[in-house]
Amino acid sequence: MIASIQYNSNKYKIDFSQPIDISIPLIASKQNVNAWYIDEPKIEPVQIEDWIASVAKGSPVNFNNIQFNPHAHGTHTECVGHITKKVHSINQNLNQFFFLAEVITVAPEKLNDDFVISKKQVQFALGNKKRDAVVIRTIPNTKEKLSMQYSNTNPTYLLEETANYLKKKGVKHLLIDLPSVDKEKDEGKLLAHNAFWNTTGKLRLDATITEFIFVPNNVVDGTYFLNLQIAPFENDATPSKPVLYEVVN
Repeated sequence: MIASIQYNSNKYKIDFSQPIDISIPLIASKQNVNAWYIDEPKIEPVQIEDWIASVAKGSPVNFNNIQFNPHAHGTHTECVGHITKKVHSINQNLNQFFFLAEVITVAPEKLNDDFVISKKQVQFALGNKKRDAVVIRTIPNTKEKLSMQYSNTNPTYLLEETANYLKKKGVKHLLIDLPSVDKEKDEGKLLAHNAFWNTTGKLRLDATITEFIFVPNNVVDGTYFLNLQIAPFENDATPSKPVLYEVVN
């Protein structure tokens, strides 16, 4: 289904028949993508005395408990409450869910013992385009990202200057295929998080960071509409399902 929509005074044709899901599903397995030094998620039937809430075990229903951490176990969207003393909920601060987005692909640069995403790289990829959301795919882009165990691997991260550039450019929603926009072990500085959310000035309460996405290789760089779907958790972060839709010329 192709529909015309008005967005920021411009009209776009969107192909809603071909959604591109860029989330990573959560599974109860050691193969689930993971970071931050904790065990895999668990999905288990409730057990009360001899009753096990599983149809396979004789129950009329499946009735599972789910134990996971949104930051560690898959695609999640977070707000500034992730790094502030005051509680800020993603469910209260993300009130719009449809955005003009640009997908860009970046080959991380070597910086000392790290791999980083620099301002120059993102600036070159975006050019003069004004977008509400930016989706960053890093290369190499293999399916190993769907089950990678990131703890103690020092993954690629954004430089502070890159996050500052995106903030100044007016990008409200940053999506990336890494466990964090910041260095794994940085003494708690969280330079990119703080820069993007402007914690030294007026907080960008309506800005979000989505981590642990996966953009398939057959998705070309360019302009899309993003539907940023979240679960209604009153928490700094929630599992999310970002979906891209192609803009039809």
